[in-house]
Amino acid sequence: MSQKIKGFIELGFAKLDYLREKRKGIPEIIFGLGKSPSQLKKIISNFQKESNFILISRLDKKKYRVLKGSFPKLKYFEEARIGFLGKSYSKTKKKISIVTAGTSDIPVAEEAAIFLELLGNEVERIYDIGVAGLHRILPFRDKLNNSKVIIVVAGMEAALASFISAMARPPIIGLPTSVGYGSHFEGLASLLGMLNSCSPGIGVVNIDNGIGAGYLAHLIANNE
Repeated sequence: MSQKIKGFIELGFAKLDYLREKRKGIPEIIFGLGKSPSQLKKIISNFQKESNFILISRLDKKKYRVLKGSFPKLKYFEEARIGFLGKSYSKTKKKISIVTAGTSDIPVAEEAAIFLELLGNEVERIYDIGVAGLHRILPFRDKLNNSKVIIVVAGMEAALASFISAMARPPIIGLPTSVGYGSHFEGLASLLGMLNSCSPGIGVVNIDNGIGAGYLAHLIANNE
């Protein structure tokens, strides 16, 4: 049984921050990993009373299929592992570029990309242009410079963030991924590589945190 208490909805196993949209402009994101389908059903049902924008991140296909029975209009973006119910935001006409070093980084990039599109932003996807082939980056320089923000998604040593920052004007959000070999330490090498960049203008989010990168990019691009 749910109950509203001091600005949140008490479910016993969860306290839903239904006022976050008023404070931040974006409602609370439901993190699907670790939650049972029955818990997700209760959370979604209560949020439906408060918002027309319900996003579930890290939602696997099995849970989606269960939830679809209770919420027929629930959309699923498989590569991004995002479930969405409701209405996306109005178009902002703000362009945000998302660049990946490799094809293996695309699932993390898509989490950010789908989130940004649901928030109304125009997303320019530029995938697989890592520093192992620098010539692949150069044709996209004008597109990068015409963006409000650039998200650079990279694993391995994540040198792409430094290179893009050195050649493009917009602020860079570094999104390290857990893509890499053994000494890569499941993304720690990428994270430290981005944090230690000598090129100014880079901010860094946590490993594989596409939602965090998308959230920050939206705030930067639309803060006018």
